[in-house]
Amino acid sequence: MGWPDELVEALVDNGRQVIRFDHRDTGLSDAVDFTTHPYALADMAADTAAVLDGHGVTAADIVGISLGAAIGQWLAVHQGARVRTLTAITSSPMGNNPGPAWARAVAGQPAAAGELPPPTARFLNHLTASATAPRATRRQHIDADVQTWRVLNGDVLPFDEAAARRFTERCYARTGNITAALNHDLAGRRFGDDRRAPLSAVTAPTLVVHGSEDVLLPPAHGEALAGQIPGARLEVLPGMGHHPFFSPGLTPRIADLIIRHTTGRQTA
Repeated sequence: MGWPDELVEALVDNGRQVIRFDHRDTGLSDAVDFTTHPYALADMAADTAAVLDGHGVTAADIVGISLGAAIGQWLAVHQGARVRTLTAITSSPMGNNPGPAWARAVAGQPAAAGELPPPTARFLNHLTASATAPRATRRQHIDADVQTWRVLNGDVLPFDEAAARRFTERCYARTGNITAALNHDLAGRRFGDDRRAPLSAVTAPTLVVHGSEDVLLPPAHGEALAGQIPGARLEVLPGMGHHPFFSPGLTPRIADLIIRHTTGRQTA
């Protein structure tokens, strides 16, 4: 449910059929014990393919944001026939392991040569502060989550706190185990040869959308992703942070980019 109705309606009004679903460990999907049943990006990609199978869709225009964009990359590399186009928003090459860069940044050490940059100091400081934020009540949990959305929004474009709060409240109402979604972070840290497969194998027309003010994955991540996929187009949106949908005006702009990208495929 992370994709706003405004974006979905814009796509439907332009003739698209939109499928959005709850990943495992979110919303109405099953929650698992990650310790006994760990999973990885490949498993989440298999879930996505299963959803397409359930709807009788052989190939689709895949749009993902952050981890979802990494899932899209995995499909485009390993199941390319299922991906007509790929739109990757605020993401990084799926084979990039950010752990060492994060560790160096937290320790106050300089980045290694050729390493993609860690999150900004603003975001890392927020993580430290958030770790001690009170979460004894549901309201406190929601307040802490809204503050994280604020930081991810960046400091350049306006932040719609009311929209972020409504979204967070719907997430809590929709699931029986809100903390299960933290397993996605654990899954994202699992790296195997499947994730290290070269993105040069991607044949789907690809659009990479990144924000100039992304505090989690600075713009170099989007540049690297576009640079590794043949023919990929990079669109850097001025002022956009890591999560664009709580900044007024960005949702219709992203919808327009998706429409133009997928229409380009259809008319080529």
